[in-house]
Amino acid sequence: MKAIVLKTAGNVENLEYVELEKPSIKDGEVLVIVKAISINPVDVKSRQGKGVYGRIKEENPLILGWDISGIVEESKSETFKVGDEVFGMVNFPGHGKAYAEFVTAPANQLALKPKNISFEEASASTLVALTAYQALVHNANIQKGQNVLVHAGSGGVGHIAVQLAKHLGANVTGTSSAKNKDFVLGLGADSHIDYQGFDWKSAGRTFDFVLDTIGGENIDHSLEVTKEGGSIISIPTGLNEEVTAKAEAKGVKGYFILVQSNGEDMKQIAHLLEIGAIKPHVSKTFPFEQMREAHLEQETGRTVGKIVVTLS
Repeated sequence: MKAIVLKTAGNVENLEYVELEKPSIKDGEVLVIVKAISINPVDVKSRQGKGVYGRIKEENPLILGWDISGIVEESKSETFKVGDEVFGMVNFPGHGKAYAEFVTAPANQLALKPKNISFEEASASTLVALTAYQALVHNANIQKGQNVLVHAGSGGVGHIAVQLAKHLGANVTGTSSAKNKDFVLGLGADSHIDYQGFDWKSAGRTFDFVLDTIGGENIDHSLEVTKEGGSIISIPTGLNEEVTAKAEAKGVKGYFILVQSNGEDMKQIAHLLEIGAIKPHVSKTFPFEQMREAHLEQETGRTVGKIVVTLS
């Protein structure tokens, strides 16, 4: 089978195209013919030697990627049968091995692909949707009428989180650059903040919950606008001790979460996709032969929605 391996961390030239034997499956697993792969910032970071590279660097062959959609080729699980169309995030934060024509996956990390979405849209609804779902539902327990702020509302996690928070009944504000204002409002956000030059200190503490998908100084900005008793979840950087202390001083709960593969959550995401409560935005697609170009596009940090790589 065709696959892309990373022999050493570094630039995109280190993504090498190779031929490997088709993997075999164990009890409880399925073999998926991959139709589409979603690219995330963690793919780029891991390729560079950051991200989850430290967890998987001893694997050989080392194959990046976690987000897949495709068709079950072989099954040793009662959950799925041959021919089922499935999608999911495989083995995150471990070794997903998604950059390949065939991927083995635990059946309990996948869900059936809704018929009303494409393979491309399905692959784009995995890591980002799981992150948003686990943050807003499992951790923040968003309630109807709460005020929610989603940073980078036009990004991968952000654009799903805006839609999900709105579905949960929250009053949603999304941040982005001015050029993406209409996109964020089109997702269902009630209001928009242009993060460039915004005066966070004078904004007032108006939000019950803030989802920080950027990190850095955005955590401090978030603390300025979070109500006492409210909470902040940081996705990319976590909260260092200094910021945690600041949060506590303001009566705010601040914490970091790391998304986990979860088939039950994927089933909930499949339902949300099926009823149209969330819809991924695929901004660009690349063929498998242009994985390096896909990484470079993701590396710009300016992606609206998601980047997807397709296999024939």
